[in-house]
Amino acid sequence: MKTAILTAVLVLMICSAKAQSDIDGVTGATRQSPNAEKQNVIQSRLHIGGYGEAVMTRNFYSQSFNRYKKPENYADDKSHGRFDLPHVCLNIGYDFGKGWTMGTEIEFEHGGNGTAVEIEAEEAGEYEAEVEKGGEVNIEQFWINKAFADGKFNIKAGEIIVPIGYSNAYHEPNQFFTVYRPEGEAAIMPNTWHQTGLSLWGRLKDWRYEAQLLSGLNSESFTAENFVHYGATSPYEFKVANNYAGAVRIDNYSFKALRIGLSAYYGHTFRNTLRTPGSKYKDVAGALGIVALDFSLNRWNWIVRGSIDYAHFGDADEISSYNQANWTHHKYQDGNPHHYTNIGSNAVAYAIEAGYNVFSQVPKMKDEKLFVFGRFEHYNTMASGTYASMYKYTKKYRYVFGVNYSPVKQITIKGEYSYRFFEKPNNNGLASDSPLYKQPYNNEPAVSVGITYTGWFL
Repeated sequence: MKTAILTAVLVLMICSAKAQSDIDGVTGATRQSPNAEKQNVIQSRLHIGGYGEAVMTRNFYSQSFNRYKKPENYADDKSHGRFDLPHVCLNIGYDFGKGWTMGTEIEFEHGGNGTAVEIEAEEAGEYEAEVEKGGEVNIEQFWINKAFADGKFNIKAGEIIVPIGYSNAYHEPNQFFTVYRPEGEAAIMPNTWHQTGLSLWGRLKDWRYEAQLLSGLNSESFTAENFVHYGATSPYEFKVANNYAGAVRIDNYSFKALRIGLSAYYGHTFRNTLRTPGSKYKDVAGALGIVALDFSLNRWNWIVRGSIDYAHFGDADEISSYNQANWTHHKYQDGNPHHYTNIGSNAVAYAIEAGYNVFSQVPKMKDEKLFVFGRFEHYNTMASGTYASMYKYTKKYRYVFGVNYSPVKQITIKGEYSYRFFEKPNNNGLASDSPLYKQPYNNEPAVSVGITYTGWFL
């Protein structure tokens, strides 16, 4: 009886909806209320997406911070394992209409960070802030864009990506084969590089262009091992902009399935801080110039990518001297956010990677992809400069071999074996037991497995 009553009610509801739709003149659909129509418009303009990476790695070399100073002491260290969430990002965009759009990207690096306030019984009940975990949370993008002439010309303002080099312009996990982002470009410049600024960009036929006005980097955060990588960050609640910089990028798509990109950056970096240098440094500017060329080819079931980056840092010796003086003066201060190390005059990185889709030859697997790839890269954050001989371990080479499996377009499972190595020092025939003999740096092999997603949910 209950089943019969329920069936009758459902039939009456369907008939009522059908009759109402016929009255509205819309067959098979009921008339929407004004609020429902408004909700559909909002949803069609709202975009939600993101990307993320989960990684497991086994490093077959020492993790000691001293492993380059006395390599002989760490030649037999055991392997070390890591689990990591390199990047988990949420993108939200909205189209306001009339050419006005908004975009945001919230990034959780290495799982984000966490703190908590606790009452310490061992410290007489004092309140104490405890660091629960490492990691970072960043607003990587927040911009308002106005489009003109059907997108041929755009003005964007806010927190924007600085597209210098391949890895900054194309940093989502389905845009590189390796488990982690390419090492070389990330070692010599910020990655992903984002700053508050103004961008003029657009596309004209086979050319995409972009020009940006930004605040300069901060030379106090440059280091020997990472060159200018940390220069875009700020320890304050704002980014100091005593100096300004410019960035440009041009991409060409004239040849089928081939993109070629050229990018450049220039700006002064000294005095872009709250600290005021003495008159001794009145003529120091710290001019930084970067030029990068990159390409990607996606054809014949192959994906081939390559890049080359060169950077020159002016006044490197003077700023290294300034940093060393500040380190001596402030080394006992708690919370000092700067590194105060020597810096190279030039840095370089180049890389090439190629992968072939094996499943392209298996008709039953055409909806899935399995790329077998190889990669070679070289980078040196202290390619030249007065202090280059002190940091020979910054000259690194790396081979990577692995696979990328995509069961669906948005998901990629990655596995790789990587081998990082160094040039052997010139011992001029010295015996290994000679006090002048220099021990070669230990090579650094590793195995990594990761799973990633990239896509729009709405």
